[in-house]
Amino acid sequence: MTDKVKELLSKCLQAKDMAHCPYSQFPVGAAILTEDGAIITGCNVENASYGLTVCAERTAIQRAVAEGHKKFKAIAVTCDIKDNFVGPCGACRQVLMEFGSNWIVYLTKPDGSYKETSLSELLPLAFSSEHLAKDG
Repeated sequence: MTDKVKELLSKCLQAKDMAHCPYSQFPVGAAILTEDGAIITGCNVENASYGLTVCAERTAIQRAVAEGHKKFKAIAVTCDIKDNFVGPCGACRQVLMEFGSNWIVYLTKPDGSYKETSLSELLPLAFSSEHLAKDG
């Protein structure tokens, strides 16, 4: 494991501790590695109007875009589940797909162990901006 991946996993775990999840009690952390080597974190932020809740992965991507990043290499996600690797929800997978399908995804347990996969594996046959191209 490279130092950058170690840092990504560590920041992902730290981000989970910042989650605002008074309703679900299900903290989630995410950390995105940009193409230029920056790491941007996010956590889930719940709302009493449940539909307004924002997942950790979407918080991280929105922060990254707001900071000028639009090309990404990897994302690490974590929650408190210890027995299984847990991936992003379907909505988050679709939002990540907006920025390409070739991401490495690190599904991370609370103890720091992880499973490496890819966004294209997590969201096969995905809808993307390519589907919006108009034929001449």
